[in-house]
Amino acid sequence: MTIRILIVDDELSMREFLSILLEREGYNVTVASSALEALRVMESSLFDLVLSDVNMPGLSGIELLGRIKQNSPETAVLMLTAFSTSEQAVEAMKLGAYDYICKPFKNEEIKQLVKNALEKQGLKRENVLLKKGVSERDSFCGIIGKSQKMRELFDMIQKVAASQSSVLILGESGTGKELAARSIHICSPRKSKPFVAVNCGAIPENLIESELFGHKKGSFTGAVGDRPGLFEQAEGGTLFLDEIGELPLLMQTKLLRVLQEREFKRVGDAVTRKADVRIISASNRDLESQVKDGTFREDLFYRLNVVQLVMPPLRERIEDIPLLIENFCRKYQADGQSKPAAVTPGALKALMNHPYPGNIRELENCIERSLILDPALISESSLPQQLLVQKSPCLTAECNIPDEGMMLEPLLEDLEKKYLLKALEKTGGAKKKAGELLGMSFRSFRYRLAKFGLDSGEE
Repeated sequence: MTIRILIVDDELSMREFLSILLEREGYNVTVASSALEALRVMESSLFDLVLSDVNMPGLSGIELLGRIKQNSPETAVLMLTAFSTSEQAVEAMKLGAYDYICKPFKNEEIKQLVKNALEKQGLKRENVLLKKGVSERDSFCGIIGKSQKMRELFDMIQKVAASQSSVLILGESGTGKELAARSIHICSPRKSKPFVAVNCGAIPENLIESELFGHKKGSFTGAVGDRPGLFEQAEGGTLFLDEIGELPLLMQTKLLRVLQEREFKRVGDAVTRKADVRIISASNRDLESQVKDGTFREDLFYRLNVVQLVMPPLRERIEDIPLLIENFCRKYQADGQSKPAAVTPGALKALMNHPYPGNIRELENCIERSLILDPALISESSLPQQLLVQKSPCLTAECNIPDEGMMLEPLLEDLEKKYLLKALEKTGGAKKKAGELLGMSFRSFRYRLAKFGLDSGEE
């Protein structure tokens, strides 16, 4: 999917520099020399991101930001300026700017900001699209699912949202931890205030403190103006710290102090600022193991882990897969296509049987790939090869035959009985679904239950 960026700056050299830099990253770039020209361009084109100078003749960048957020709220906006003031920064953030960066800036810094802004805006757009394609009973604040595990998760989110306590969300990569954090924010009393997300593992170690707490002009090389940090941007709202396990120990200590004292200082500044922010953190790591091996502070862990949510992996809620497939079809279907693409039985079986180490993100990639090859039909030929290679589950850790020999039949019967009971456990007693999990018909499943005296006679 092509990402479109609009650069607005009255300096020709800056427009050319940013165009070359971002086109090399694979973005589709359009330029405008004024705010009025940018508005004219945006009347006929949609953009994922706008990079705008603040000080321009005529309509200013701040005024342009207000117009963009009014006409195209899904477009992310980054503000650029050579003359930074804290008042401008605060005003820009209030109007909905993703961030505010001072000229001159480093190439890697602007590229990282653009990437972060697009990731955040893409998630917002995904939430909107998912909500359009799902009935209310099958979703919750943009999270898709109707399985028992997801129902329990939705109930927990509603209970947690009403409090002000810190929340730790655990789960494998791709399970939707940020969506869960946003859901807590949306359901909380802070919903009218900002939700600010940051991936702790994506920020260079020497910039993390400045990113979180902000900095004062001249506090370090490259600090050409005052800049508010994420705590200030999230004032009154929620700060989501993704991949918290990646945070260096020194920053863990500083974060702990902020959580305890509810105040902080910008880098290089003597002024103490209050922090009215709810912290939600997430990790795909085993933080308790990190505490034991000394790479994560125990006191910080307990501060963050007041309430814990665990996102179930997709392989533990396979009944949600058809619903997710439908919604990803709606998201990636061709313009004007009124119905989701059809799915062949063989493709559906492959999609249902795959273990998904990448979880929902992996499923989404599979659907997007398939629709590129055939917008109207998802078939086995359009799916990635790894989904079609069915791997048999490992039934036993070892396969040894003792010297004195063994009775195979009782062993196989015992194993079969265990799998029948496990299938019933996973489906909450639903025999038809349990049979499908084991690749057999309802009648065949009932027959095998009866053979072991496990059939209660209920459907």
